[in-house]
Parts: sequence; C-alpha cells; structure tokens
Amino acid sequence: MGNDILKLIGISKKYKNLKVLDSVSMTIKKGEIYGLIGLNGAGKSTLLRIITGLSIADKGTIQLFGESEQDKLQYERRRVGAVVEAPALYDNKTVYENMHINRLQKGIPGELAIEKLLRSLELIGEKNKKVKTLSLGGKQRLAIAMALLGDPELIILDEPINGLDPVKVIELRELLKKLNREYGITILISSHILGEVYHLATRFGVIHKGKIVEELPLEELNSKCKKYVHIKVDNAASAAVVINKELGTLNYNILPNEVINLYDYVDETELVTEVLVKAGIKVKEIMPKGEELEAYFSKIVGGEQSV
Repeated sequence: MGNDILKLIGISKKYKNLKVLDSVSMTIKKGEIYGLIGLNGAGKSTLLRIITGLSIADKGTIQLFGESEQDKLQYERRRVGAVVEAPALYDNKTVYENMHINRLQKGIPGELAIEKLLRSLELIGEKNKKVKTLSLGGKQRLAIAMALLGDPELIILDEPINGLDPVKVIELRELLKKLNREYGITILISSHILGEVYHLATRFGVIHKGKIVEELPLEELNSKCKKYVHIKVDNAASAAVVINKELGTLNYNILPNEVINLYDYVDETELVTEVLVKAGIKVKEIMPKGEELEAYFSKIVGGEQSV
C-alpha cells in the first residue's frame, strides 16, 4: 500500500442509459488534501457515494487503506468520516443530540469525544440549540464534527463551501487545514469552483462528464496559471545573461529548445525585446502567457462555465 490511503481503478457507473462515471482512476496519499473539481453533474457526488459505500460501482476496484475485498473494504470504511450531498441532520434536535445519535450509530463508546469535537469546531456554545436555528456555516461545522467522530484518518466532504459567505469560507478552510496539519487527517473535498479550494488543496483532480481529465499537484497548477513572458531565442544561455545584467532579474527558467520563461516584466514585452535585440540576441517568439484559475479550469472542461 505504501502511503496510498485511497486508490480507485477504472470505476464506472450508469444510471439507466446515462454513463455517470467512465473508468475513473485516482490515488490519494496519506496527508494530502485532494480537491476534486468538476461542474455540477460531472459525477463528483456519485464518485464520493461509491467511495463511502452509499452506492455500488458497475465496474472497477476501490482500495481503501490497501484493502479491496468487499467485507474488508466495509470494515476499513470505519476509518473514514464523510459528508456527502446534504448533511444528515435532525433539525428539531439540538446540536448535542445530533452528535449523540451519530455516536450511537457509529458504536463509539463514551461521550467525551462529543464535547472535545464541539470545542474544536467552536460549537460548544451552541450545543443546546436546535439545529434549525443554526446558520448555514454552523450546520456545516456540525456536519464536519459528526464526520470526525471516531477519529477518522480520511474525511470526505462534498461541496462543503456551497452557500457560505466569504468569511465562513475562510473559516472553513482554516479549520480543514488545522485538521490536516495538527491531526494528520487526509482530506478529499469536492467543489464545482476551482478557486474555492485552491487555497486549501495540495493536489487537484478535474472530473468532467464522468472522466478524470486532469490531475496535478498545487505546484504544477501554480506553474500553469502563473503569468510569465514566453521567450524563444537563438541562444537561451546568452539571453539569460542579458536578462540578468540589463533587466536585473533572476526570476526566470531556462527550458529546452532555447525557451525562457520570464516571470518579471510580464506587461513590458517590448522592453524585453529591445534589450535582447540590442545585445545581439535573435528573438524568435515573445509573448505573455499564463491564465487565471477559472480560465484554466474552463479550458480543461471545454469552455463550459463552472456555475
């Protein structure tokens, strides 16, 4: 197994004649925060339901903590906490009562875990309030608290940011980072907006029409979306010396085929061209590149909007 917490191999699912998932394969390693990004209807919730055992795949294999046999897989799911689709909350019961019912359902002994989680998620002052009186953010925190009962090693959250105001989005991000950093919990979080999980996830998978069409770590996403000046010259090494000396920057990368990516002077390509030509460098191509996060996401999914 190594560090693999979850491994999906060729997961497919149909509802009647509609193929919702088409040979989905992905791996989540211990300690990662994996952002599953896709438009509404892309197959995110179906995939999460299959992982958590709420639905059954037509084809493919799930490995959870290295186990894939059905009986062992079901046992390993006890190490997973999840909030898939709408949180299962009892509106007319209190926060504490919801936690207590969930504890009994999971067969977790003792009630000390409830108090601990309510304090950690800043719900202790609302423990005697009925759920229907909570804000949307409070309900999300309660759902996460319930998912954390039993000290899971992996938590799965389906669109937890939906409907939250910007302040609550930031608070939720910081909470999930804390759970990941201080408790070592691996997180799988879905969203239909890349920007919402960009400041949280360490790796991303883009799902579109039931297929994983892109998978990349945060560093690679940053590289693809970071703006820069693409320069193709006759001699990249010589051009780099000129850029360093005349433009006073080392903020560039030399790539194969005599290409340089310059991360400064993005809006001053004419100046860069002038300096290089004046130094005797033949400039074959020069243009600004890089994209905003949502533009990059839109391009991957064929120009459709993430709404």
